[in-house]
Amino acid sequence: MKRRLLALAVFLSLVPPAFAAGPNVNARAYLVEDGRTGEVILARNPHRQVPIASLTKLMTVLLTLEHARLTDLVTISPQAVAVGESSVRLRAGEQLTVRDLVEAALIQSANDAAWALAEHVGRGSEERFVSMMNRRARQIGLTDSHFVRPDGLDAFGHVSSADDVTTLARILMQKRAVRQIVAMRDATIAGGRRLHTWNDLLGSFSGVVGVKTGHTTAAGWSQVAAARGTGVTVYATVIGSPGRSARNADLVELIRWGLSRFRVMPVVSADRVYARAETSYGREPLSLVAPASLRIAVLVGRPLVERIVAPEGVVLPVREGQKLGEIRVYDRKRLVARSPLVASRSIARPGGLARAAWYAGRTVRNMWGWAR
Repeated sequence: MKRRLLALAVFLSLVPPAFAAGPNVNARAYLVEDGRTGEVILARNPHRQVPIASLTKLMTVLLTLEHARLTDLVTISPQAVAVGESSVRLRAGEQLTVRDLVEAALIQSANDAAWALAEHVGRGSEERFVSMMNRRARQIGLTDSHFVRPDGLDAFGHVSSADDVTTLARILMQKRAVRQIVAMRDATIAGGRRLHTWNDLLGSFSGVVGVKTGHTTAAGWSQVAAARGTGVTVYATVIGSPGRSARNADLVELIRWGLSRFRVMPVVSADRVYARAETSYGREPLSLVAPASLRIAVLVGRPLVERIVAPEGVVLPVREGQKLGEIRVYDRKRLVARSPLVASRSIARPGGLARAAWYAGRTVRNMWGWAR
């Protein structure tokens, strides 16, 4: 049974003119990214190395979750207590779970919590932990990043980029515990400590599900935000905004713009005949169809390529719903949808007498053709 490959470019709707240009953002760098693939769809200075403040804690938490359990107990050191600015007022000698400290680091951006996690994972050494941060950054392709501290307070040489911190956020958001924590506007941890988020978009802008804010004098106001639309999650990052309200406003515009770039489109239709396969013994060709329709979110203005793998002919018997081929839909080289192709009806194999009669009839027809 030979199989054939058909390819067809399917063009979706063009970008509406009103959304052709992105928002006017007042920041050192920004980008908008497709959360499913990491494809950057809008950016300015995405690889510019800049201070990132508490966005650093994304790496601190990633390393912590890769080297410790949420239930592990962490003994707080005097060094962690002494870290300044944003804190949850940890006390030397007390013990908190890794989960509590991660919540403090991500929700309230507590520097003392980040330092405590670094010492725990670094086996008492903040310097060892920083080396781990830079090694992990290289492993996951963060080429613009160099870390000096686990908390993100201003330090010479402590830099990253909009592209790197967005990649880091996407990696971290693959962890269920992180998704739960960064979606929280407040929480209570050990000692009755009440945490409040710095993420002003949570609860105020529909669809926002995280992830992290940051601010220092050198870094300005920064944030990586994730927002869910129908069938897609968009990441929008602003680095070095001049103010908190300006950062929030720019993020809202970037998120809206990013979500507007996607449409949920039918890419496989159950009502369409995708191929026809020859049968035998005089039967009509067999239509191959998809068992169900598929709709996905796609970037508007981007052509999709449909590839159909189907047999030229089938051997009887065939039962309705039998898989006989496949349809694959690509966005450039990325497979975005696939579906089996199945027989639209059952076709029985004729019995011995019927097959003999068919062969006899074909022989007569051939002889008649030769005689003419």
